[in-house]
Amino acid sequence: MTAAPEAPADAPPGERGETRISDRAVARIVARAAGEIEESGGLGRSLLGVSVPGRRAARTEVRVDGHIVTARVALSVMYPMPVRDTARRVRENVRERVEALTGLTVRQVDVDVAELKHPPAHERTVL
Repeated sequence: MTAAPEAPADAPPGERGETRISDRAVARIVARAAGEIEESGGLGRSLLGVSVPGRRAARTEVRVDGHIVTARVALSVMYPMPVRDTARRVRENVRERVEALTGLTVRQVDVDVAELKHPPAHERTVL
């Protein structure tokens, strides 16, 4: 373990100490940002292979290396929305939100579309 150089006691508060943002905190920001795109959503839940009502947030994997973030997001896209366009919008929103909220640089955001979700029956239109 290495110690950070100490700032003089009379240094302004902004120059004393350091701020660390955990991978878990960044992962939560990534999941929230992915969910902000209307056409995307979390993944369905299942128990022993049987679907369980309700949805959960997008699944995320995040790595923070210094000030660089790489992220992977697994989510669903509302059918029949364009998958590539939705994934691009998710990627852009994740990058913008993580950089704005943490000050870290997002190097890469991989988006895995794991499911297509159908709108609820009351929202479906009959052609």
